[in-house]
Amino acid sequence: MVVSRSPAAGPAVEGRLRFGGVPLPLQEAVKVLGVGVDRELRFDGHIKHIAKKASHRVSALRRVASFLDRGGKLLLYKAQIRPYLEYAALSWMLYAASHTRRLDSIQRLALRLVDAADPPDPPAQFKLVSPLDSLEHRRDVAALVVFPQVQGVPHLAGLRQPPRVATRSTRTVLTCGDAVEVPRSRASQHQRTFVGRVSRMWNIFTAAVPHIQEMNTQSVKLAANRWRLSKPTTLTLVIL
Repeated sequence: MVVSRSPAAGPAVEGRLRFGGVPLPLQEAVKVLGVGVDRELRFDGHIKHIAKKASHRVSALRRVASFLDRGGKLLLYKAQIRPYLEYAALSWMLYAASHTRRLDSIQRLALRLVDAADPPDPPAQFKLVSPLDSLEHRRDVAALVVFPQVQGVPHLAGLRQPPRVATRSTRTVLTCGDAVEVPRSRASQHQRTFVGRVSRMWNIFTAAVPHIQEMNTQSVKLAANRWRLSKPTTLTLVIL
């Protein structure tokens, strides 16, 4: 696959790539560990693919919903549908809300099936088991849990952000020993990437929850979940 936005890049190398003497045909997109990316390094096809897969499974849930109680339907959704919507989400989380809303609509449809009334159940036993946390909430929590591990893993050094050097706190800049430098960019797509978005979230999160470095992974996850619940969805991070 030739990675380029230029339409002339592909024809320029067509037939010149060989393996064992056999020409390698160029591909418009490739899949790496289940995540598809095209020649422009975009994930449009991947999001469409997982939305289609998840929609098929929601249809299957609809067919069996009458045989399950609410807990069973919710368990089936968590086990068989939501993983499609979240697999490797930190790699394609840069996409705009117009793309991710498609995945959010699939979760809302599944939750309507989960909360559909079951006539055989006595009214006294009715208990609402949803809504679940939004997919954005879960992506943000996962990113905050992964971020400190990225900071310490050698083979992910390209994603590592240097510590922020601040001499004082102001209304817009919070002094925190765990804060990192935020990459400066005016491109909205770059601001939604893992580094661009999570570095901003991390600085706000660590200012609200001190002593992060002393916590284990589970403690960071619980703290990130509580902190994210206190914020709105959709969470807009202001560029400072």
